[in-house]
Amino acid sequence: MTDGPDDDLAWVSRAQQGDARAYDVLVTRHRAKIHAMIRNLIHNETDAWDLSQEVFIKAWSALPRFESKARFSTWLYRIAHNTVYDWTRKRRIEAVDELDDGLLDRERIDPASLTTPSGGETPDQQLSNSELRRKISAALAKLSPEHREAVLLKDVQGLAYKEIAEVMSCSIGTVMSRLFYARQKLQTLLKDEYDTR
Repeated sequence: MTDGPDDDLAWVSRAQQGDARAYDVLVTRHRAKIHAMIRNLIHNETDAWDLSQEVFIKAWSALPRFESKARFSTWLYRIAHNTVYDWTRKRRIEAVDELDDGLLDRERIDPASLTTPSGGETPDQQLSNSELRRKISAALAKLSPEHREAVLLKDVQGLAYKEIAEVMSCSIGTVMSRLFYARQKLQTLLKDEYDTR
């Protein structure tokens, strides 16, 4: 078998026949992106790891029902989306009787949340990139969860509009609208940031 992303279906087929090693290959291929997406949505490293594990456990259980109508990665993003949604809803229900300052910060994206490994940057580049990342993270945190997720799926994870629509259970038009308004808002927020300097 090849190691390109297009041969996921061959590994899926083997995993559906009970080959756990084939599933390990799929997990290894997709775990970093799934973890990055979840961490950017919930802003908590420990919970992101736990939820990422839960996504792959759910995917393994549901694998016999997977049909190749969508890419395997899109299917995983959908499971991740649902897992985060369920986790968030459960946390809100648990928090009704308690005031937790951490819950008030939930909309903030962790500035240390990277989606790709860092390269060999110079200290000046690291400082500049760190500042830019902080500004982008602060701007993203001001978006609604739906707008932020659409931006992360499109601009960070590189999903197509159709795939995002499948992940978010909405129409392609809704995805396009969310991206349009999210990008406008980000542009305004980042412009305001630079105008106040």
